[in-house]
Amino acid sequence: MLGIETPLTVSSLLTAWRWDTSTVVITAVIGAGYLLAWMAARRKGAELPVRGRAICFGVVGLALWLYTGVGALGVYSDTLFWVRALQTLLLLYLVAFGLAAGTPLTVLRGALGDTGRARMDRILNSRLVTGLTFPLVPSAAMLLTPWLLYFSPWYEAVLRNGVLDAVTRIALVGIGFLYFYSRLQADPVPRRYSQAVSLLITVVESLADGILGIVVWLGPILAAGYYAEVGRTWGPSQRMDQTAGAGILWLLGDVLGIPFALMLMRAWSDDEKRKADQVDAELDAVAAQAEAPANRTDAPGQPADAPPSTGLWWENDPQLSQRFRRR
Repeated sequence: MLGIETPLTVSSLLTAWRWDTSTVVITAVIGAGYLLAWMAARRKGAELPVRGRAICFGVVGLALWLYTGVGALGVYSDTLFWVRALQTLLLLYLVAFGLAAGTPLTVLRGALGDTGRARMDRILNSRLVTGLTFPLVPSAAMLLTPWLLYFSPWYEAVLRNGVLDAVTRIALVGIGFLYFYSRLQADPVPRRYSQAVSLLITVVESLADGILGIVVWLGPILAAGYYAEVGRTWGPSQRMDQTAGAGILWLLGDVLGIPFALMLMRAWSDDEKRKADQVDAELDAVAAQAEAPANRTDAPGQPADAPPSTGLWWENDPQLSQRFRRR
């Protein structure tokens, strides 16, 4: 087993690899589906996201996902705790963020016909999707998943069972995608929420990441029996290995959240500008309606210089209007 016999070095980070069927198949299928949907939407003249989002989907999402499975992170994920922690963070945060930022639902919707779009809209507006995208649901799943993974039998079972390992990694990407899809709101969502709520949730999650890192750092050795059976004779001790993993969960988790926070701030600014433009348009429409009677000269029975009506009943009475006319 390469992850046990060969020490992890800088060069092995680039050269070590393994075959991981689940990761190769699922990234290939998703990548091919995205490309075909993009081409179909382009032929139909549908509005597509900027190419930068497609690049983000392919590089940050799919390519990084592939590396976490077949690259050095996949090779050493069952040998070193800190490598598994890094793999988990990348899948849950960065890979999922790249996939959501690529707006795959917008691309898919553009590739569908009228019937397909109507069916897709019904699904997106269903009670299930509406409930899953309520801010507290994906946020709670994002916060609780690492705690459940590391502080339950789930973690050691993942290390010992390859099928459960593959399913868990796919589930991490799915949970992260739901989280970023509902928070970025770049794709069609059942209901749009203020980005101020997302920024507040981001602050709370940063604190939770720090607490998780501290507990892992100061707590007992996780899956101690498994790592003892691995028989690794190189690298850090089990305690130092877990301490490094705790630092990754704490510090790197906050670092990976910076691009997301910047996108939220930009989206918040765009929302505020859009709301301001809408209010300005409504005020302009009200002002135009108020000025219209004053500028109208062909109205029967009303002189050209008649003041605009304020809606008071006596101003509309032909006998009382002159008596109570404002000076």
